[in-house]
Amino acid sequence: MSNMAFPVSHRAQKTKASSIAAIVAETERLRAQGVEVMDLGAGEPDFPTPEHIKAAAKRALDENFTRYTVTSGVMALKEAICRRSNEDFGSDYEPSQCCVTVGGKMGIFNAVMALINPGDGVLVERPCWVTFPEIINFAEGKMIPIETEATDFHLTAGAVRRAITPEARLIIINSPSNPTGRVIDPAEFKRIVEVAVEHGLWVISDECYLQFAYPPGEPFSAAALPARLRERVLVVGSLSKTYAMTGWRVGFTLGPREWVNEVIKIQTQITSNANSIAQKAAIAALTESQQAVKEMLAEYQRRADWLVPALNEIPGVRCGRPEGAFYAFPDVKQLMKDCGFETSKQLADTLLADYGVALTSGSAFGIDGYLRLSYANSLGNIQRAVERIRKMQRERAR
Repeated sequence: MSNMAFPVSHRAQKTKASSIAAIVAETERLRAQGVEVMDLGAGEPDFPTPEHIKAAAKRALDENFTRYTVTSGVMALKEAICRRSNEDFGSDYEPSQCCVTVGGKMGIFNAVMALINPGDGVLVERPCWVTFPEIINFAEGKMIPIETEATDFHLTAGAVRRAITPEARLIIINSPSNPTGRVIDPAEFKRIVEVAVEHGLWVISDECYLQFAYPPGEPFSAAALPARLRERVLVVGSLSKTYAMTGWRVGFTLGPREWVNEVIKIQTQITSNANSIAQKAAIAALTESQQAVKEMLAEYQRRADWLVPALNEIPGVRCGRPEGAFYAFPDVKQLMKDCGFETSKQLADTLLADYGVALTSGSAFGIDGYLRLSYANSLGNIQRAVERIRKMQRERAR
């Protein structure tokens, strides 16, 4: 076998493997060894895909709908995506403004690659989803962080305005937020986009958790913005979380035709089309009963109602209430100090290795001193996980 070093490209050198994927892999390794792991790490619904969606996929198989489709997606699905947005948020999107992508992640990747040149600045709130910085790096852009810890992780128009630099070209907004569970108030959302447009920026609105906003809050999409603002906004959506379809890999983009056309062009050279069978399932998800979505939201809220007070009862932990998505993002700086950890990653690694609790360090999202706990797991498993965190605190606190 050759000992010659592989000539890794500079893009590959700059790209980090997903820290969440690493946690998933380690969790699976421990389980293969017989270790019982309480998994609060993965951002994946624990519910099965609703039956009527699976039935649509079975029909697609029976009808031999297994060939390539047009790159941007079958017309019936693009019409369903536009109709859902237009009816729910008063927009006027047409199928020519839509591209079906292989998950929301590909929609964001394609959109950034279509817009950003080397050296262009991209504003992203911090903490942020782990993939945003890596996509920006891949495009050879420059991430411009908007720090939000001082406002309890609420993104504001004022913070956006202060962060804008001459090289800024794009802002990525994520509401409901992964990892913080924060939801931007609709009026503030509009002000943020107004600031962006005023400074000539383009906007990606990552709405993968759109439907999971807890009362009294309601789902809000950039699709509801005035047309003059939407001219510079690309909505990226996903069926993964809303319909418990993570493995089906169906997302979409909605926005200006010029931007969407470039997204489609890039996709022709990467994956061609999204899975044909999954597209048929997605049509059923969007056009048939939405009852399963309501039931999932209610169950997530029930779990949050238990989890947040329980976390706050652990010495050294402070946790605000999430407003959407299915993540708690507690401040564990005092817990780290009490238990002798210098970083939240050390704390997270210890919880997994020694106590069988999988969760994600805040440093994965760009901020140390916090943990992300996904409560997309049964309440029983969540309760056992919290008891193990309590046990760690009792055994290690000085």
